[in-house]
Amino acid sequence: MAGVITASEPSWIAPFSGLSPRSFRKLITALRREGADPVRQGRPWSLPLEDRVLLVTTYWRTNLTLRQLAPLFGISKSAADRIIDHLGPLLALRPRKRFRKDTVLIVDGTLVPTRDHAIAAQSKNYRYSTNHQVVIDAETRLVVVIGQPLPGNRNDCKAWEQSGAKAAVGKATVIADGGYRGTGLVIPHRRARGQAELPAWKEDHNASHRRVRARVEHVFARMKGWKILRDCRLKGDGVYHAVLGIAQLHNLVLAG
Repeated sequence: MAGVITASEPSWIAPFSGLSPRSFRKLITALRREGADPVRQGRPWSLPLEDRVLLVTTYWRTNLTLRQLAPLFGISKSAADRIIDHLGPLLALRPRKRFRKDTVLIVDGTLVPTRDHAIAAQSKNYRYSTNHQVVIDAETRLVVVIGQPLPGNRNDCKAWEQSGAKAAVGKATVIADGGYRGTGLVIPHRRARGQAELPAWKEDHNASHRRVRARVEHVFARMKGWKILRDCRLKGDGVYHAVLGIAQLHNLVLAG
């Protein structure tokens, strides 16, 4: 069965991976260096590594079912499932472990509708979702850390610590919205009880805070362009690997 989509035709790469052919080749080289394409005993993969990576990114990008996706690459549904299970974790973002003293980070939580109710809960969007704490570098807009997914009804101030995001950033300066009260993060000024309005200098601080913190919302907007983050059918760690993989692709696009 011949496939339609293939990485050997550069015109397919950008629409389904979000990367330029040059960046896509760099990604493949890095994966090979990390041992993503070892010589297997027994039956070999039905697709070369380039096509397998493109299959995974196409799945994340379009959120097609495996029954719809597999014929586009000329393979069976079960083969497509094995490829996604194998390569998804290998495409995942590696969290940054060290930060300069002057680094400023921004954190916010985003909800990913998830059909695996074992790891999700009904949240403010009335759907079963998982809460993902995403930390970006305020200067570069690169994603540096993503916490472990938690049920979507977990509020951000608790998810910040429980997801492991707090431990991952250490003592770096982190900006957040008002939902992170009591966490020690840099959040907007609030009116005290009985106070009619904030002093002008605090209003100015809040305006500056909003402009900087908006950068994480812009990152979410780009990441949610990948349709799997609007309705994830993957079970278990699949949703976490998808979020990490899409964050890695987002960083590669910014890095050029």
